[in-house]
Amino acid sequence: MISSINLELIPVKQNNIERFICYLTEMTVKVDRFLHKMRLNDEQLNDISARFQAEMKKGLSAESNAAAAVKMLPTHVRSTPDGTEKGQFLALDLGGSKFKVLQIKVREDQGIRKGGVEIEEKTYPIPNERSRSLILFDHVSESLKDFMHEKNINPKKKHPLAFTFSFPCEQPTLDQGFLLEWTKDFSVRGLQGKDVVDSLRQAIKRTGGMDMEILAMVNDTVATMMTCGFDDKNCEVGVIIGSGTNACYMEQLNHVDLVEGDEGQMCVSTEWGALGDDGTLDDYITEFDREVDACSINPGKQIFEKMVSGMYLGELVRLVVLKMAKLGLLFDGRVTNALRTKGTITTAHVAAMEEYKNCLGHTREILESLNLSPSADDCIAVQHISTIVSFRSSNLVAAGLAAILTRIQKNRNTRELRITIGVDGTVYKTHPQYPKRLHKVVRRLLPECHVRFVLSESGSSKGAALVSAVAQRLASRKRQVDETLNSFKLSWEQLQLVKARMRAALQAGLKTDGPSEVKMLPSFVYRTPDGSEHGKYLALDLGGTNFRAMLVNFKKGLQQNTKLYHKIYKIPLEIMQGTGEELFDYLAQCVGDFLDYMGMKNTRLPAGFTFSFPCEQTALDTATLLSWTKGFKATNCEGHDVVDMLREAIKRRDEFDLDIVALVNDTVGTLMSCAYEDPQCQVALIAGTGSNVCYMEEVKNIENDADFSKMCINTEWGGLGDDGTLDDIMTSDDTEVDQNSINPGKQRFEKLTSGMYLGEIVRRVLLNLTIRGLLFKGYVSEALKTPGIFETKYLSQIESDRLALLQVRSILQHMGLEGTCVDIITVKEVCGAISRRAAQLCGAGMAAVVDKIRENRGLDRLNITVGVDGTLYKLHPHFSRILQETTRALAPQCDVTFLPSEEGSGKGAALIAALAKHMQ
Repeated sequence: MISSINLELIPVKQNNIERFICYLTEMTVKVDRFLHKMRLNDEQLNDISARFQAEMKKGLSAESNAAAAVKMLPTHVRSTPDGTEKGQFLALDLGGSKFKVLQIKVREDQGIRKGGVEIEEKTYPIPNERSRSLILFDHVSESLKDFMHEKNINPKKKHPLAFTFSFPCEQPTLDQGFLLEWTKDFSVRGLQGKDVVDSLRQAIKRTGGMDMEILAMVNDTVATMMTCGFDDKNCEVGVIIGSGTNACYMEQLNHVDLVEGDEGQMCVSTEWGALGDDGTLDDYITEFDREVDACSINPGKQIFEKMVSGMYLGELVRLVVLKMAKLGLLFDGRVTNALRTKGTITTAHVAAMEEYKNCLGHTREILESLNLSPSADDCIAVQHISTIVSFRSSNLVAAGLAAILTRIQKNRNTRELRITIGVDGTVYKTHPQYPKRLHKVVRRLLPECHVRFVLSESGSSKGAALVSAVAQRLASRKRQVDETLNSFKLSWEQLQLVKARMRAALQAGLKTDGPSEVKMLPSFVYRTPDGSEHGKYLALDLGGTNFRAMLVNFKKGLQQNTKLYHKIYKIPLEIMQGTGEELFDYLAQCVGDFLDYMGMKNTRLPAGFTFSFPCEQTALDTATLLSWTKGFKATNCEGHDVVDMLREAIKRRDEFDLDIVALVNDTVGTLMSCAYEDPQCQVALIAGTGSNVCYMEEVKNIENDADFSKMCINTEWGGLGDDGTLDDIMTSDDTEVDQNSINPGKQRFEKLTSGMYLGEIVRRVLLNLTIRGLLFKGYVSEALKTPGIFETKYLSQIESDRLALLQVRSILQHMGLEGTCVDIITVKEVCGAISRRAAQLCGAGMAAVVDKIRENRGLDRLNITVGVDGTLYKLHPHFSRILQETTRALAPQCDVTFLPSEEGSGKGAALIAALAKHMQ
């Protein structure tokens, strides 16, 4: 730690350099021994960094914040600048012996032209009589009015005002700040514990002649981060090393207990100057630190700041020099009154004593100004004292920054971190050695981090205006996004209307003399299982992009001991949209492969066929396809009996034989499967690729000659709204998705509620928001233009409470979308609005079904179970809860239990085959 020396001041000849080095070393070693406790090695710095990390955690927790020394104050600044900010602002900067009034114009990025900031400012003195808050803020307000008059700013127009107030405050909102305590030897009576923004508003009102809207109050540290963030988008840390010291950084909001919400980020002002107030740093504090603290206006407070900041560095040097002089180690033991006087060595003197070219010359001048007669070795020693004190300061700041960067690194779950730190403050700016020392130690403590330091050029005032500009941008953006998403929010009245329309459609579908978009197709299944089913049955399941073959072995009376064996086959798109003969030949090939796999090709098994598309059935094993859904478009199938088509395909294959005794859709299969577990199950819902419901209806309500009392009705409720009855709740995005589907105008309720379409609705909303400049900075990627790229599975992943924003970002990147933290939150909000509406619509429909069953039975209260299957219900983190809440709210006389189907519709098809064989 030997400093640069001016050789002219050393009594040594040019040809005797070795003697000079020995002489120099002797002086510095003497000081090193005296100040050994201030010389911190990397092990000690890592220890201090770890202690600070622990204090940060305490400060962020609601449980321990009250007792924490480091307060970790939320600032309500939720985003750094992204280049789209614009506007004209007035700003006040109050943080020390002077304050400034500024006019700031922010210009947004436009193509290749980078945004910029234009500033006009004027500095005003703080009045000597500042002991009362009324006097202080009246002077600030009058200075603001003077500035407006001087700059010809229209006083009648409403002006946005940004306020930089560089003292610790608790902020409930961005435009409120309750002063916790004064620092930096600043003190005004009557303000502690009060809202300084409100004090400023009242002063402006008393002054009169101005119309101000105070948008934001920030401290100088946050303002510094925002200023540097305007030019460097990686800047997420700010640090002040001046009269005082502090650091801020962007923290994950779910870690900030003092603020409601867990989405996104928020800038936290660490208030690290108070580190050590609880004794955390006692083993690193020297006798000189204790003396500085004892003589300050706030003993026992701001311990770390008193070891680091410019207000105290000069005084620390003076106390060390005084002690060494008293011990006879300097100036032959001579002590002057000036040396005994507090404040006679300043931080500016410390910087001068370490100036590269003439450090010893400056040291001599400073000591002589204290009426001392220093020798050359006195100058070397005092200069080295100055070096040790300032070097300790930069080391401590480096340890604090290492703690912050380590926390950000853990938040992002990454080994390597690329980040920029914005810096301001007179110590950093004026001390010739401070910046490079700080940079070197930070990079040494965190070699895996790529850290860039950027000096704040325009100070904290520009940053306060940028905070206001960002706040305006976010508020405007949120307002416009909310307007878009409000069209997907359903009121209580709308949900009741959907329930009523579904109920009317159910009733109309049961009649043969009138049209109904809800087909209410008879399934010819007359009862649910009772546990007596036994034997081996084959189940075939076609309902989406997969075909499943399953062998089920039922053991009489042992529901829990059913054995199942299955195999899944992917259906290629060219088969889904080829000819009907190709499709059913492929299904027969899959069945043959499965029987071969099970070693049962020569056994003629009874089979149930789950076919999850709208069919008209005239018997249990006869079904005419009415229309394809869910992306299928195979030709020569609609209007044909699909059971016959499968039988013909099996004959063409001529490898095996099957006894297809029943055809059901997936909804009926789910009802059978769940009723096998719970006899109360009388309804089934599919909420997956498609959406549908079936239930056990009284035969007397069906135009049917059956001798049974009930029959399972396949509602095909996805057709609700095909006659225009849902037009009042459909948005323009819903209409676009419908018109671009393979069946425009059909299955409209399904297109609002099922997994096949929700992702596409989300994509269209995101595309429109991006075109309007509200997402991804207006950049429309090719991926975002591509229909179908936003799969519904992404909704489930993005809305997961366990998924951090970083993981959501990776999902978007997989689709070629690069977004800011605010973009990601907006994407989550879009997904949430659309999935919530889908769940509520299903809930309204379900309420209509269970209320109808209750009335069919003439009951005041109904206990019933609904069997449920489908990836949307099972995998989406919130869909099932919202569906259940809506159903219970709209059908208050029904106690509804939802039972997820464990084996799906395939097992149900096997059960129906067993029922059919029993009936035969």
